[in-house]
Amino acid sequence: MSDCKDQSEREQERDFGAVTTHSARGNLHCITIIGTIEGHQESPESTKTTKYEHVLPQLAAIEESDSIDGLLILLNTAGGDVEAGLAIAELIAGMKKPTLSLVLGGGHSIGIPLAVAAQRTLIAPSASMMLHPVRISGTVIGAPQTYEYFRQIQSRITQFIVANSSVREEDLNRHMMETGELASDVGTVLGAQQAVELGLCDAIGTLHDALAWLHEEADKQRNSHGQAPDSAE
Repeated sequence: MSDCKDQSEREQERDFGAVTTHSARGNLHCITIIGTIEGHQESPESTKTTKYEHVLPQLAAIEESDSIDGLLILLNTAGGDVEAGLAIAELIAGMKKPTLSLVLGGGHSIGIPLAVAAQRTLIAPSASMMLHPVRISGTVIGAPQTYEYFRQIQSRITQFIVANSSVREEDLNRHMMETGELASDVGTVLGAQQAVELGLCDAIGTLHDALAWLHEEADKQRNSHGQAPDSAE
């Protein structure tokens, strides 16, 4: 049984960039959200992607598993499909187990809702986050209904970010519509300290900080239920 479990975890690590760690303090699951968030349309083969159909069932399994005490999300994404990103973010936000996202490199565009969806959000000292309005490529029908659709999508993103972080809506909108930051677009690139000051991230931190917080929160949950941590395997 142990060999089958080990093989399953190795396959998961290889295929999905996910791994479960076992220690005397408990078991943590780590997933990676990297590259482009792929939705209903497949990205080119040369593009590094995170497929939402891989992440969604993982999140459900993590929440249901009695052997996993917390979830670490390593985030380095340029953005991607809005609806796929929001779907992943909504599942993370609805989890009861301790969840923490660590922004590494960049947490841009739809990566921002993914970052703030966790119960705690840390950003590495060298990382950044890019805020900008919803954009779409390809043919667009020039009708009032199209602009209303854009407005609705933008509202969904904004409301999710505000509900899951401490950023003020007026500050968020102001940075999204900034015209002096990006060469050929509107929006703002925030450094780690700026992201914390704005309220998108809780603190600047490292992997050590992330693991320490998750273990502490897992200990609190176990103590409230009178449970002991599973022994390391």
